[in-house]
Amino acid sequence: MPSSSKPQHLFSDMLERVCAATGAVLGSGADLSRVVVEPPRDPTHGDMATNAAMVLAKDAGKKPRELAEAIAVKLRADDKVAKVDVAGPGFINLALEPHVWAEELRLVLEAGKDYGRSAIGKGEKVNVEYVSANPTGPMHVGHGRGAVFGDALANLLAFAGYDVTREYYINDAGAQVDVLARSAFLRYREALGDNIGAIPEGLYPGDYLRPVGGELAADYGAKLSTMKEAEWLPVVRAKAITMMMDTIRDDLAALNVHFDVFFSERSLIEGEGDEVGTTIESLRKSGEVYEGRLPPPKGGNLEDWEDREQTLFRSTDFGDDVDRPLKKSDGSYTYFASDIAYHRSKVARGFLNLIDVWGADHGGYIKRMQAAVKAVSGGKAELDVKLVQLVRLLRAGEPVKMSKRAGEFVTLREVVDEVGRDAVRFDMLYRKNDAVLDFDLAKVIEHTRENPVFYVQYGHARGQSVFRNAREEMPDLPETATARAALLKTAQLDRLSDAGEISLLRRIALYPRTIEAAALAHEPHRIAFYLYELASEFHALWTRGKDLPHLRFIIQNDRETTAARLALVEGIVTILASGLALLGVRAPEEMR
Repeated sequence: MPSSSKPQHLFSDMLERVCAATGAVLGSGADLSRVVVEPPRDPTHGDMATNAAMVLAKDAGKKPRELAEAIAVKLRADDKVAKVDVAGPGFINLALEPHVWAEELRLVLEAGKDYGRSAIGKGEKVNVEYVSANPTGPMHVGHGRGAVFGDALANLLAFAGYDVTREYYINDAGAQVDVLARSAFLRYREALGDNIGAIPEGLYPGDYLRPVGGELAADYGAKLSTMKEAEWLPVVRAKAITMMMDTIRDDLAALNVHFDVFFSERSLIEGEGDEVGTTIESLRKSGEVYEGRLPPPKGGNLEDWEDREQTLFRSTDFGDDVDRPLKKSDGSYTYFASDIAYHRSKVARGFLNLIDVWGADHGGYIKRMQAAVKAVSGGKAELDVKLVQLVRLLRAGEPVKMSKRAGEFVTLREVVDEVGRDAVRFDMLYRKNDAVLDFDLAKVIEHTRENPVFYVQYGHARGQSVFRNAREEMPDLPETATARAALLKTAQLDRLSDAGEISLLRRIALYPRTIEAAALAHEPHRIAFYLYELASEFHALWTRGKDLPHLRFIIQNDRETTAARLALVEGIVTILASGLALLGVRAPEEMR
């Protein structure tokens, strides 16, 4: 029996029961940390399966099947277990008593929006850094995918019990922001009435810099035009970055993405001290930085290779392919040097669990960054880098052209304004992050089963419509979810006996385990997949009720059956609303 009186979900409860049975066989000293309870790959094998005998047989000095049979004897005495089978070399398959599913539904109704909330994070601090787009222009759809992924992952980790900080790294140092400043200066001259002609190659040509030029002209008049570049560049750069970041914040807010921390790269160099230089010297003292020469690249590409004595980080000591430069030939820091100092700052702020969300083109940078995190944390911190693949923007199957340098790209804000925040967020999460995403502006607003966001939201709205219609049969049915759940949890849930109803009860019981698995794997798409499957089963049962009146949710003159089925619907909409909230998507009361 479970040792805790605290409410818990079915899989954690059954894990405790399996561990208790295993401990009774092996004795109190057995290490049960590797034991898991999960759904079997083949549903015909039962409701749950455990690897207890497989992972503990060697420690016990027994054959796996022999140990499995002994554990099975103990489990057959459990009041939640209907049947135990030992399969193959020693897997244990469990079939649960029917009342177990009704008990889990009551737990959903009691917990409400907190059903599925987990404590597996144990309050551990996690830093999730995402988007971090260069402040050189408005965000495009690819940035949006990273924003949605990072935000949903942060939501998921917080729901699983982690202490999450959401962070944006502003790349406001380096050559690209000087290019931004020179581009904005042209727009400033334009605002003063100068004919600037065609934007020179290498500068940003987009119209989005015209407001920057206009504000500079309003603030400074012609004063900047009389200065040398070394004088006006920092002024124009600061103004352009500020205005670009304001635009980026607005674009993110339209997508319901918000950050706890905006961290400036420039602060590492121009703050109270040179943090990049301090970091390099710290690593030099510990032996991870040295002066040396790099061999020519094995691939024969000599374009970026310099045969010179330089400051190098020993990333090969941490599994990287080659040691990495920290200073350029002109003495300035490499991007890698700044990134090391930045991640050192994260560690200094108490984060040992770091997650970075990067674009797919940064895959070759992962090893060296993970090496750097190990070095600056003395091996205590872990960095997980999640790559977000490209987004191909389509309209009715035809590509929509994007070209940031030419100023012809479709901005993220335009996409959100056209199809809505919900469609953007759900569709971008309905693919694994490392798979290329085809985002079709026409398809994501279709009202069909093939459009996942519509189908899941429609499931929630359909459930709410069932409650509205049910008040004719149950006039005392409250309108608020909390009061409604309190009434329905007393229903005779053994009335839920149809195969479709039982299947939905089993699907509901999977939600907390799905939350924990998705959080541990850093994969929020699992929640989107789960919600679609739950909604699909709900729609299927509703459709069967059209053809088979005895399966309808509302049965005239049968309050008990109606109450039981409304309890099932309450469980479904509770989880749909919870999962959609994690994804940052609305759960509408009705579809318009």
